[in-house]
Formats: sequence, structure tokens, C-alpha cells
Amino acid sequence: MTDHGETGRAGTGAAGPSSGAVRDALRKAVRGEVDFGATARALHTMDASNYRRVPLGVVAPRDAEDVAAALAVCRELGVPVVPRGGGTSIAGQATGTGVVLDFTRHMNRLLDLDPGGRTAVVQPGLVLDRLQEAAAPHGLRFGPDPSTHGRCTLGGMIGNNSCGSHSVAWGTTADNVAELSVLTARGERLRAGPGWRGAPDGLRTLVEGELERLRTGFPELPRRISGYALDALLPERGADVARSLCGSEGTLGVLTEAVLRLVEAPRARALAVLGYADESAAAHAAAGLLPYGPLTVEGMAADLVPDPAGLPRGGAWLFVEAGGDSPGEAGARAEALVRAADVTDAVVVTDPAGQRALWRIREDAAGTATRMPGGGGPSRSSGAGSGGEAWPGWEDCAVPPARLGEYLKEFRRLLTAHGLRGTPYGHFGDGCIHVRIDFDLLTEGGIARFRRFSEELAHLVVAHGGSLSGEHGDGQARAELLPAMYGPELVELFARAKAVWDPDDLLNPGMLVRPHRLDDNLRFAVLPRRPVDVAFGYPADGGDFSAAVRRCVGVAKCRTAEAGSGVMCPSFRATGEEEHSTRGRARLLHEMLAGEVVTDGWRSTEVRDALDLCLSCKGCRSDCPVGVDMATYKAEFLHHHYEGRRRPAAHYAMGWLPVWLRWVARTRSAGPLNALAAVGPLARAAKRLGGIARERELPRVAREPFTRWWGRRTRRRGAAGPGARPGSGSPVSTVVLWPDTFTEHLSPSVGRAAVRVLEAAGLRVLPPPSLRPPARRVGDGRSRSAAGLLTARRGRVCCGLTYVSTGQLDRARTVLRRTLDLMAPVLETSAPVVVLEPSCAAALRTDLPGLLHDDPRAARLAARVRTFAETLEEYAPHWSPPAVDRPVTGQTHCHQHAVLGDAADRRLRDAAGLTGDLTGGCCGLAGDFGFEDGHYEVSAACAEEQLLPAVREAPPGSVVLADGFSCRTQLEQLAGVRGRHLAEVLAAALGDE
Repeated sequence: MTDHGETGRAGTGAAGPSSGAVRDALRKAVRGEVDFGATARALHTMDASNYRRVPLGVVAPRDAEDVAAALAVCRELGVPVVPRGGGTSIAGQATGTGVVLDFTRHMNRLLDLDPGGRTAVVQPGLVLDRLQEAAAPHGLRFGPDPSTHGRCTLGGMIGNNSCGSHSVAWGTTADNVAELSVLTARGERLRAGPGWRGAPDGLRTLVEGELERLRTGFPELPRRISGYALDALLPERGADVARSLCGSEGTLGVLTEAVLRLVEAPRARALAVLGYADESAAAHAAAGLLPYGPLTVEGMAADLVPDPAGLPRGGAWLFVEAGGDSPGEAGARAEALVRAADVTDAVVVTDPAGQRALWRIREDAAGTATRMPGGGGPSRSSGAGSGGEAWPGWEDCAVPPARLGEYLKEFRRLLTAHGLRGTPYGHFGDGCIHVRIDFDLLTEGGIARFRRFSEELAHLVVAHGGSLSGEHGDGQARAELLPAMYGPELVELFARAKAVWDPDDLLNPGMLVRPHRLDDNLRFAVLPRRPVDVAFGYPADGGDFSAAVRRCVGVAKCRTAEAGSGVMCPSFRATGEEEHSTRGRARLLHEMLAGEVVTDGWRSTEVRDALDLCLSCKGCRSDCPVGVDMATYKAEFLHHHYEGRRRPAAHYAMGWLPVWLRWVARTRSAGPLNALAAVGPLARAAKRLGGIARERELPRVAREPFTRWWGRRTRRRGAAGPGARPGSGSPVSTVVLWPDTFTEHLSPSVGRAAVRVLEAAGLRVLPPPSLRPPARRVGDGRSRSAAGLLTARRGRVCCGLTYVSTGQLDRARTVLRRTLDLMAPVLETSAPVVVLEPSCAAALRTDLPGLLHDDPRAARLAARVRTFAETLEEYAPHWSPPAVDRPVTGQTHCHQHAVLGDAADRRLRDAAGLTGDLTGGCCGLAGDFGFEDGHYEVSAACAEEQLLPAVREAPPGSVVLADGFSCRTQLEQLAGVRGRHLAEVLAAALGDE
């Protein structure tokens, strides 16, 4: 079909008003924010689809009056308007070249909740979870619940007619809408509802002239989302104008308010997970469960489950939820479902926490499915399926549930015929399948295959009586193919309906009618054709920084308002700004590589400013479903941004912290330095000079570093006997304790405590070597000459963390190479390396092999790194810790959560009688971040999210655990509370030495 969507529109190359003229006119007319800057435009080029379009600018209206004013300006100037919510649409309908209306900033309120009438009045920018939280105390909820419920908006759900996992019980969004307040492109205010209420002039005449076509042209199935719902206007269906607007993707009117119906939430739920041999067997079984009244019938295969722990045996599963007035009733209904199902294995979960864990697997599938086994991004010369990336585009076709099994078999055959891979999952009870397919959207041949497959799949779906979209709408991904589903006459009727509502084609042009071609505007087309020269290795992305940035598919889990047990993304939760989310930063990096909106490349101030509030907490590395690693991307960017240029003062003050602290230790000047730091004017001057926030107190430097204490202790006790040193055949019971910068100079009590506990557990503790022999070897190439050993240089191991976090990657590599040289004797043994500071352990596990990916020693050292708890569990399995028997509070270190894992810590705490869970989130200090000038408010806001409330509300006598120096410092400076490392707690329980 021909692309007529933006002919004559501003910003497309046709004659039209300048961007500045549109901006100035909007600023005069609108009270909300009008932003035509590069950052705002870059953040809105994409949604969660394969498509990209650059808007002229973004308007955040304050109310319906602002919306009307913006529409009037755009109508007068001939500029398209794109209404947008959370930007999680998967078909491209939340992108456009005109003015984007962002409803999430101001028009995001719950206006009214009527428990008796079971209704809620909402603005379009309200996030679904906020409505659910408000309705829950009344035993109510909004029925539809997409997996993006923590960030999708109700306006977006209405625009797409979203569904979610409970649609078998409560239907689609359209089934739960009572009334909609909309503004037409020509400024008419309508209140749409049943009985032709709110219909624009001409709509009823159009429908009444086409009754036969409307009665026969729409397939009957629970998940028909494609096209306009004109059949909702049939007299026998109540002529419901509000329902007909659902799924119109912002092309007919702009929503300003909605009255929604709420449903009664079951008081208790039970989840039956049914195991089947394969997805086809699960699909065949799904329809047979519907007569039992389940709340959900969700399906997924083993391909999407990295860890099947807690799931029954099988190659595919149905997640079937049952409700009841009590846990017993819900459990009985779930057991009845199990008995009715012909299963390989089954499990019924009644525990709410267990159910949440299982549902999290399902909700993360949209991201998980984007990375298939087989590595990083495909090379640009390769065909589809070569690299592990998979994309939406055919994300949510739906067929009648009874035909799902046969449809899936034919779908699989079609994939194979085109040399493609994809793993279906989704709403099996509704016949709606989600799948991400490893299309090659980077080369001409791959894009041509994408089109051929799309055309053939459209005909396959129609042959099974299905809908091209069963949840996410048509957008650009499928609108071009609507004639295959509806025929040209009905599609023409859609165009006539669009003309009644929007005769000027102002609203979201190119969607649904007169659509863009499905293979135009692909977001990858603007990226560099050759790999970018970078410092990190990006092994999971084929060494390609562009492929790393492509990881962000826009599902926006980073935009959730609460971290829960996770971490990502603390700066977004503190500011609420898209540019401070992981997705926002990834979008800016994408546009930096594209060079169209962000034009300064690595020197970009827009990218720098967005990354400035990234805490490098690494939460996205684990919490993002596709493993975006913004901490690494930030370090990479800072490395290039400041290359050959003067850096901020904080990069020198805190980036080179190991050097300054070693100098203090050598000169034994900790006492005088601490005294000077306590003098107010001197401390203020030092902070100003070092780029440190004036609100911060300077940490005190230990008078005796940990290694000096170790040396004194060793001399007092006598030198270690033969065979105890690394490199001399040391036994497995020998462990090497890493003296990180924080333990060495700022918190040596942690190191002393760890030595005490490790030795009590029967382990022999040694420090890393501090002599670096010259490179020259003799004899067999492994031995070094005695003369060489005499010329060996002294040195200290360092993980390079402070250099990495400030983007000083050349210096980090130098430090890490020196460290590998020092650790060479250790690497010739089997001794583990115990790292007490979680940030340093994470740096050794990830940054070291990432930066020195060409040095095999880096991977070997990374594999040796153990946390304190892991060491005790693995190397002293029969040791029992002392009984502490006290409740705990505090926060799992963000790097531990993201990189190291805390399972061993949990088991060690349990064994010691330390009861209770630590919170999620991030303390907010995050190494140098919270000390840097300009970051204090965000740093404190992060601490106030979970950590500080948890400490304040802890039971009397609770142990405040904080393994990270940053966490302990934040607690001390913001709450006056002393946090302790787990090693300190256990050492104290051992009694006097």
C-alpha cells in the first residue's frame, strides 16, 4: 500500500512551518511544558516496537484546556499530533514526526473512585498500578492487566484496547470502559458512551448505511483488536461510541478523561502450574479449561525459562489461576483444574510470594524472548537467526482458542520455512500468542524476508479465523496487512470513519488507515554500519556497542515506581523523568549513534547530562529483562567524552581515591588529615576543590590500614609455614583475602573481622602478593631468575572500580594489568579470592574481563572471586557460624543483587539466626555518585525509598547489615546509624579473641 500518512506534514521534508515557529506558538498557547530540544525529541523517537520516527517536539499538557490549545495550534499549522502514554506500545503507534502529547507528567491522576458504583474516573497518563493500589482496599481492581502494568498508562491501554493475563475472566479494556471524554482534532469536546452518546456528526449516518457489512465483516473471537471496532456501533450492541474508540490508537480523538468499570477482586487466589510435553500439547489443552472459570490460562515453553526451579516437569506450562473467598476455596478450585487437565506434572501454589515469583517469569518473557540462545547481535552481513536478537512485529496474533494448537504447528512450520526462530508464549486461553522472532532487520535481505514472512503469516492467521493483533494493536507493524483480514471494502470503511472523526488527518497519521509500509522507518536503519571503536569487549553482543545499545527494546521495566526486591532504576524513581530511566538513557545513546537528533557523538552534552544521574548501581544488568548494562555504557561514554579533555574535579578527587589514600598511608598522615577535615572552613574548601557535595561529611581515614595491621599481626604470630603461600602448592583451605581500597583505608575493621571468622572456620587466610617481578622469565618460561626477583617492584592489587565508574578506562586497564601481574602466583593455585566489598567483587567479576577481554588471566581471576558468604559455604561447608539470634534490617548491596547474588548470604544469615529480609533498591550513595556535587538530593531520595524507612521501622535490637562501605556511609550520614558488615556481626558473636 502507498504511504500517505504524512504527506504535506511538517518535519517530513514537505513545505511547512519551521520547528521554531511551532514551538513558539505552542509556548504561547499551552501552560504545560513545551520541549523541542534534542533530549526530549530523542527520548520520543521510539516506543517498544521496531520503528523510529523523530518528532518535532513534545508537549506535556496540564489539563484538557492545554490539550485543546495544543490541538488548535497544530491544526492551524498543519502539524500531526501523537498522543502518548508510557511508550510501551509494540507496533509503533506511539511514534510520530509531529508533536507528541506526553500525558504522564501532569495528566496522570485518579480523579474519583466510587466503590459502591464500582467505577473510577482517571486521566490518560495514570499508570495502571496506581489505579490498582487505590482500588485494592475496597476489594476492587481494573480487570485488564498487561505485563507492563507497572508503567503502562490507562490512556495507552484504551488506545490499544489492552488485555493482559486475566482477560479470560474480565475481558479487554473495551469491556471495562463506561465513558470517554475526548477532543477531536477540530476541537470538539465529546463525551462518548452507549446509545450514540458523543458521536461526531456523520458517524451514525455512516454506520447505518453499512449495517450488513458491519454484521458480517468481523471475526468472532475474544481477542480481536485489529482495525476499528465499528461493530460496537451496531444497534444490537448498544451503539457504544466509547467502546468503538478503544483500540483506535489515538487516530480518532485525544482522550482527556475516562470512566472505567472495576471488578471485584477475589479475596484469595491459587496458581496451578500445569506441565506438558511441549507447547502444542499445552495449547490444545487450554481451551478445555475455560468451562472451569479460571482467572487466567497463560502458556509458555521451556525456552523462555532460564531457571525452571519451582515449575513442574515438562517442556511447556500453563499458568492457570483460580480465585475464591478463602485460600482453601481458591486452592480447591486450582486442584479441580489440575484434575481436569491431562498433564505431565503439576503444582499448585497458594503462597502469594511464590505466585509472584512465578508470575515474574511470565511478565519478563517479553524481554527474555528478545535474547535467544546463541550470543549477541547478528553481524550486518549475516542472515536472520545468526546472533540471538529477536524482535516484535508479530507479537500478538490471536486465533479462536480451540484452533490454537493447530495454528501453532503451522506457525512453527512457517518459521522453519523462512529460516527464523521464535518462542511463542502468552494468553493461550484466549488464543493470543506473543512471540519475538529473530528477524534480521539490519540488512536488505533480512528486511525483505521480514516482509515476506509477515505477508504469509497474515494469511495464515486469517485462514484460522484469527486477528492480526490480539492485544497490542496494528500500528505500523500490521496496519498495511489489514486488507488480508477484513478485505478492501471494510478497510475503506475504516478510512471513511477516520475522515468523520479527523477530516484533516491530524491525529497519528500513518496508523490503521493509509498506513506506513511495515518495513519502513525501522529503528536500526540509522545505526552505524560498522562496529564502533570501544574500550569494553561486550562479548554478549559480539563486541558491537551498537548491538549492546539495541538491547533496550522499550518494555520500560525501568520506569516502575517501586523497586520491590529489585534495584532498577533508582534515579528514575527519584526524579520521575524519562531521561533518568535506563530506557531513556539507552534511547539517547541510540540517537547518539544515529547522529540525526544528537549530533555531537561522544561529545554529546545531552547524553552526558542524562548519564550524570545514573548511579552505576548495575540494577539494570539483572532487573532489565534484556540485560541492559547502563553502568558499563556510562563508563564507556565518559571514557570517550572526556578523552583528551579536562574532567570534572570529582573524577580526580574520587576516581583517583586509591592513589590519594595510599599516599596518606605511606606518609602516615591520616591523623592530621582527619583533624583538618573536621575544621569547617578547611573541609568546605576541600569539598569545593574536589567537586564534593557541600552536604557531605568527608569520611575519616583509618590510622592503621588493614594490610599494616595484617603485617603487624603476622610478625607477632610468626611467619606462615611452608606451603601456606600461593604458588607453592597451597591447600584448598587457603584463601586469599583481597584488601580493597575501602577495607584497606576506610574500614579496616571489616577486614580484621573477616580474618577472624575465616580462620575460625578453619581456613588459612593470606593477602595477595605485593611484589611484581619483571617480565623476563628463564628456563622453562615459568621460573624467574633470582636477580629478577631482586628487582621486583612493590605494588598493591586494585579492582579499578573508581576509575571505571568515572570512565577513566585507560587508567583502569593499567591498574588491572598490574593487578593481574601481581596475582599471577595466585592464579597458578586453586585458592579462591575473597572480596569483602561487593562493588569491588562485582568489578572483578564483570569489569575486569570486560576491559581486558584479550587477556585470559582476566577471566581466570574473575572466576576465582568469591564473596565472604560464598567462601564460607564453598570452602568451609561443615562450619557452623555462631548464634546471633537477632532480627536484621538493611539493604542488599545493589552490586551484590545485580552481579554476585545473595543466596549464600541468606543461608549464612539463617544459620546464624539472623532473621528477616533485607530490602531492595539502592542506598543512593553508590560509590562516588552521592559525594559528587549536585547529586545529594537524588542520593538522599534513593535512600529514603526503602533503606532508611526499613531501618527506622526495624524491631528493637535489630542488626543493621550493610556490607558496602557506601551503604554504611549513607546510613551514618543520613540516619546516624552504624551499619555493619556481616563479617563484623559474626566476629563479634565469636567472643573475645
